[in-house]
Amino acid sequence: MFVRRLLYWLRILKSHRAGVPVIVVGNLIVGGSGKTPLVLWLVEFLKDHGWTPGIVTRGYGARLEAPREATIASEPGEVGDEPIVLARRSGCTVWVGRDRVRVCEALRHQHPDVDIIVLDDGLQHYRLARELEICVVDGRGFGNGFVLPAGPLREPRTRLRSVDAVVAHGTDAVRGYAMRLEGKLLNCLADARERRPAASFAGQRVHAVAGIGDPNRFFRHLMHLGLKVVPHPFPDHHPFRAEDLEFGDALPIVMTEKDAVKCRRFAKPQHWVFPVNAVLDPAFGHWLLERIGEHRR
Repeated sequence: MFVRRLLYWLRILKSHRAGVPVIVVGNLIVGGSGKTPLVLWLVEFLKDHGWTPGIVTRGYGARLEAPREATIASEPGEVGDEPIVLARRSGCTVWVGRDRVRVCEALRHQHPDVDIIVLDDGLQHYRLARELEICVVDGRGFGNGFVLPAGPLREPRTRLRSVDAVVAHGTDAVRGYAMRLEGKLLNCLADARERRPAASFAGQRVHAVAGIGDPNRFFRHLMHLGLKVVPHPFPDHHPFRAEDLEFGDALPIVMTEKDAVKCRRFAKPQHWVFPVNAVLDPAFGHWLLERIGEHRR
């Protein structure tokens, strides 16, 4: 990893610019750490301040031969689960593909009005040049401190010294801008018109399903709201089938947005989705405005 970064620093390996500013949101540990909610916060913040953002992501598990746009009508098996959530929640154009340089080119060709790109999970994709790097660190910290395969890290912890900002998601293990997730409503997966306050489930026993990087974070969130959680953790990006949600009773089943996009075709009235939003330290917004203002000028 050190040699690879050195080759890019010496420009022996070439980094390619997208033609517009690129903000990379990534992490060091394998699995999700809250990057997707942060990306959604970023594009909303950018839109509020006069930018026209687009989103680029790998599309984990997607069957892709070429860059492709993800929409709310896309199939998770074709573009991945997170891109569909990003498209539904952000209202921005979302493009997926393995080669982020080609994906950025395709996005800008189809959407020339896009004037800034947010790259979801591309901290180690040095082939694409970037203006800002934001690293998210969650409650899992850095595991045993070793990189793959001896530990859970994609890069050593020292990589934090070179990023532009660290976002601390529910942890005091690092110094950075604090982020937390909050949500108040549950949406019925079988009928999007039906919504209930999460507080209305307080004291009720529910099955909680999570196929994310840190399922326990989701379970703790629901318990904090007063729900009596029966936890069902699954591997990150698990390809859900109807039988995965058969627990032998009629209790409500609560799941994350990322999991819900893979369960829509067999949704039942007792299936509920719990969307969450990122809440950032106000100082992070001030810092971001100052930094991206430099590129606008």
